[in-house]
This record gives sequence, C-alpha cells and structure tokens, in this order.
Amino acid sequence: MSVIYVIDILGTFAFAVSGALVALDKKFDMFGVLIIAFVTAVGGGMLRDVLIDAHPINWIGNLDYLYTIFIAVVFTFLFKSKIAHLSKTMFLFDTIGISVFTLLGLEKGLSFNLHPIIALIMGVISAVFGGVLRDVLTNKVPLIFEKEIYASACLAGGIIYLILNYFKVEENINFIISAAVVIIIRVIVVRF
Repeated sequence: MSVIYVIDILGTFAFAVSGALVALDKKFDMFGVLIIAFVTAVGGGMLRDVLIDAHPINWIGNLDYLYTIFIAVVFTFLFKSKIAHLSKTMFLFDTIGISVFTLLGLEKGLSFNLHPIIALIMGVISAVFGGVLRDVLTNKVPLIFEKEIYASACLAGGIIYLILNYFKVEENINFIISAAVVIIIRVIVVRF
C-alpha cells in the first residue's frame, strides 16, 4: 500500500465527513447524508472518469472508497459535536485531499494520452467537483465561486507538476513538490 493511496483514502474520508456535516446541518435523513457524503468524496473523480471514458469508474473499481465513505458517515454521526471543534484538522485533511486528488486526476488524464492542458483540467475537476456537487445538492453557492482560493491552488499545483514532468523530474519528487504547492497556497491564503 503506497503513501499516496493512504493519503487518497484519508482525503476521501475527509471529503465524506465534510459532506456528511453539511447534510446533517441541513437536517437530511440518513440516506441523504450518505448521498451527500458520497458525491462529495468521489463525485469529482467520477465526473473525470466519465469525461475521459475510464472504466471502471474510480469507486466502482475499488470498494475501499465505499467502505471509507460509510465509515466516515458513521464517524460523523457518532462524533458530530466533537468534529465541529476540529475545523483546522478538517481543513488540513481537505487541503491534502485536494492536492492529492488534483495530481492523481492529472496523472490519470496523462495516462489516457490527453493533452497536458486537458489533463490539468481533469485534475482540477477531480479535486473540486465533489464539493461543487455537494453545494449544488444542498442549495449553497459552490465554494469555488466564492472568494476563497480553492480551484486556483489546484491549478497552480497542477501547472508545477506539468513543468517538472516536462523537465523529467523524478515522479515521487514531482508529486511531493506539486502537492506542497497546493497545500502552501491554501494555507497562506486562508491564514492571511
């Protein structure tokens, strides 16, 4: 099991928790909470896979995503009052998640021989469209349309990845540097 896979699962967990929290705040029933957690966690990757005709779709090919979402929903139900106090921790998981989802989506696009610009767009879609779907389904203005830098950080990290890839920087080092760019931009923007 690779470190990137573990981070991917942790990002999925964090996204599912964020979706479940929004659904609980909107007083959704258990099924509604599961659906919102699901689309938040895997909606971006699913949309990417549909757009590039990748089969099986991300969560269909690996049931660990469904198990992770279910565990996240149960965790959110059990510890909702305590999770509210962990906003900084959730922000960190979310930021790590979008950085990893961006780069995994970008790499998947490149593996399908897409033009680098299209692969970059697929990476950003992977990272942010689960949140867009969550917000639309819960009648909120999507976060990427508000003042917070979210998709732009993903875009910057993806561009760095493509530049370093062009110069043949070793893949793991490229991934770490590019993910760090997303994380640093998000932290700096939210901090200041």
